[in-house]
Amino acid sequence: MGLSGLEIYKLLPKTNCKECGQPTCLAFAMKLAAKQAELSACPYVSEESKAKLAAAAAPPIRLVTIGTGDKKLEIGNETVLFRHDKTFYHPPGLFIRLKDTMPLSEFEAMVERIRDWGVERVGIPLWVTGVAVENTSGDAETFAKYVAVAQEKMARPLVLIASNPASMAAALQQTDGSAPLVYAATADNWQAMAELAAKHKAPIAVRGNGDLGGLADLAEKVKGAGVEDIVLDPGIRDPHGTLVALTQLRRLALKSNFRPLGYPIITFPGEGANSEEEEAIQAAQHIAKYAGVIVLDHFDPATVYPLMTLRQNIYTDPQKPIQVSPGLYEISNPTPDSPLLVTTNFSLTYFSVAGEVEGSGKPTWLLIVDSEGMSVLTGWAAGKFDAEKIAKSVQQFNVPSKISHKKIVIPGLVASISGELEEELPGWEVRVGPREAIDIPAYLKTWN
Repeated sequence: MGLSGLEIYKLLPKTNCKECGQPTCLAFAMKLAAKQAELSACPYVSEESKAKLAAAAAPPIRLVTIGTGDKKLEIGNETVLFRHDKTFYHPPGLFIRLKDTMPLSEFEAMVERIRDWGVERVGIPLWVTGVAVENTSGDAETFAKYVAVAQEKMARPLVLIASNPASMAAALQQTDGSAPLVYAATADNWQAMAELAAKHKAPIAVRGNGDLGGLADLAEKVKGAGVEDIVLDPGIRDPHGTLVALTQLRRLALKSNFRPLGYPIITFPGEGANSEEEEAIQAAQHIAKYAGVIVLDHFDPATVYPLMTLRQNIYTDPQKPIQVSPGLYEISNPTPDSPLLVTTNFSLTYFSVAGEVEGSGKPTWLLIVDSEGMSVLTGWAAGKFDAEKIAKSVQQFNVPSKISHKKIVIPGLVASISGELEEELPGWEVRVGPREAIDIPAYLKTWN
């Protein structure tokens, strides 16, 4: 258990210097106890106190890194159960499992297909985190060969799945220095697996059998063997059991500050599913509650993309919507005679409108108003997207100097502000556009 606020306060300098950002040392101690502050914020805490406070100041869920470079995956370090309390920070990685019993040419082709697939949503690129290579063959040399291919062609984080330490040792020789996730240490092999993970400075997954107490004991043994970066697999696969286990793990780490289970979690939704559709449903559950690594058995962009969209929505700060920079955007090289449309700077709104405009082939000016990231109706209801704001944006971004006409098209959902906008922009013609972005191409065909 962690220290209480009063216990932490006794170890602080009690100067009330306010340099930590809190009014008193007691307030700072309470923040530390609640995991809402970092001990490093206090410039005067003694080294002796730092040592005593290390456990209390550490994040309730350890931050674990899989892989290296700009594509590395960081998981854990979450501090809340619900995103409305505070945003979630480290989205789970999505891995595709490939087995070393596949024909090597097919394996290579799948790795390349997974590597080359990606999409962009609201201006953010999305891709598969990496592949999980499984030693289904049972042969160490074969496993090492397939892992080497994945390492060379993927250049992204890997999960190495093997129960035989000899196979794992051979695979780690191919990935030394790239910090793949070693899966998994069990009650039968944990000593050998922990030694390999420590030797190669790789994180390791600890797999239980459904008993969280046994999982905690096993994690403590692996930690005692010198491996700090641990990922937990409770060993449960059915949807209900997984939901219960993952929720319990999160609550024990956050609410009870139970350190032996204060690690991110890995799941295998396909092992508890009877079809690809059921796997996707269970993976969606794991994204919401509370996986750090999700290993899929199927790769279908039609399934993976919705999962990535869900992940992006859940791991976006609900108090700070994704937004684009306000300004005057040029689509398809507009001329001074081209139409002028206006909308908000909520990313989903912008990319929906911009995509339809670009798809129409009609050169267009698109004025993006700062609505603090709110959509059209939400911004209008909150007073962030009104006639005054639009008129100010027209002047702020020098729109009159870019176009030869005085016609502006507002979203159909806020048709009621057209009269007010005409007052704010004397001499301008305010036109009401479609209510939905999908109708924009047809509308632009009628522009004159």
